[in-house]
Amino acid sequence: MKKNTKSVSIIITFITLLFLCNPSFVKAAMSGNSGDGGKNKVNLYEEAKRFVLKAKKLEKKNKTEKALKLYSKAHKKLLKAYKKNKNNPDILNYLGFTLRKAGNFEEAEKFYIAGLKIKPNHRGINEYLGELYVQTNRIDLAKKRLNVLYGCNCEEYEELKELIENK
Repeated sequence: MKKNTKSVSIIITFITLLFLCNPSFVKAAMSGNSGDGGKNKVNLYEEAKRFVLKAKKLEKKNKTEKALKLYSKAHKKLLKAYKKNKNNPDILNYLGFTLRKAGNFEEAEKFYIAGLKIKPNHRGINEYLGELYVQTNRIDLAKKRLNVLYGCNCEEYEELKELIENK
């Protein structure tokens, strides 16, 4: 009987250490099975972001068709993430970005603007919305996005500035 009590004590100590050392273990234990295979909004966003970054590299290599497929995959993941969190400007930014890359400028603009309502100084949204304005020949609006980025000492400012100057 004494041996059994010692084993139980060791197991309880081990479980306690798991809870103390790994907060995500606690969250998983408390939430149970969400039915989404462990794919929460952060994971969906991160997966989508990886697709976007891969697609950008493919575009630079003129592999446009493959890039578009990855943008489409990213867009689907972002839509799922958006359903779970409609107030994340990063999700809205990449939703706009993937739509813009697919040529759907009108819908892309809606997502960018929604993101700016949440975070007006979001560098990525301001840059990408400025790029959309350049693509749709609205240079004055692109310059307004550039003014928002002015003074950030960031690549988003430099890239948008160069795009506007080369138009």
